[in-house]
Amino acid sequence: MESLGAFLKRRRDLVTPEMAGLRTYGTTRRVPGLRREELAQLAGVSVGYYIRLEQGQAESASEQVLDALARVLQLDPIEAVHLHNLARQPGNPGLSEPPAEEPHPRVVALLESLSEAMPAIVLGRRGDVLAWNRTGHALMAEHVPFAAPQDAARRPSVPRMFFLDPFTRDLHRNWTELARVHVAYLRLTAGRFPTDALLAKLIGELTMRSAEFATLWAEGEVADCTVGTMHLRHPTVGAASVSYQVWLQPDSPDHRLEVYTPNDPGSADALRLLAHRSAASGSGDFPQRAAEHGFAH
Repeated sequence: MESLGAFLKRRRDLVTPEMAGLRTYGTTRRVPGLRREELAQLAGVSVGYYIRLEQGQAESASEQVLDALARVLQLDPIEAVHLHNLARQPGNPGLSEPPAEEPHPRVVALLESLSEAMPAIVLGRRGDVLAWNRTGHALMAEHVPFAAPQDAARRPSVPRMFFLDPFTRDLHRNWTELARVHVAYLRLTAGRFPTDALLAKLIGELTMRSAEFATLWAEGEVADCTVGTMHLRHPTVGAASVSYQVWLQPDSPDHRLEVYTPNDPGSADALRLLAHRSAASGSGDFPQRAAEHGFAH
């Protein structure tokens, strides 16, 4: 997980005096970005108060102070939300295992109402697949049993698949770009749920088992994951380019319905072929299990 102090220090290092409108007069500096006193002055707070913030000793930072820090640190809206989330964390949050996630019936009804020509997946807060239609399953993980999301112990984990599963890596031609998005979104989620023991376990596991994840996590990027493009190299239908968009549901704000649409006529043909083959497959009973690949619970 991440502390407010670590986030402030990392972002302070990224803002140069020139970016903040300060003059340095050519003097040698020992820090890559703003000094603590410079940031405090620009944000309109005392140096001592800001130091206590970085040390995790100030538990009552006001909205105005946080907004001022976000402005000086030049945070985008999502990064500013992350700053506020971190500031609201208890001093020493204990971890607890949350109850098993279940998709809300209205989300399931919406998923079932979608045509099989439109691949779709329901994702939980940690990126576990809670449900999918047959085309969504075939598009993203045809090597995993279709029924896997029905068992909380066997649910495919998208972050685990992305960093630990060779099939998923080979599937995405723009894997590097998407990997960065996955890690940045996971950090945003960690700020929202600092006591989630399963989320902490996931981050720790990926840090230990994937050097690429560890490197990206150390960079500290924060981003939402609502729209984007995936360029695929699908083993069944070949090359395809799809856009994903996330629909959030008020009844279950931690869950996301992710829908995929084609970006060109060739990709549309590929999705239609995939939908036809998925419907013909019936049970979707693929021989390999998610657990065998190490990316299920």
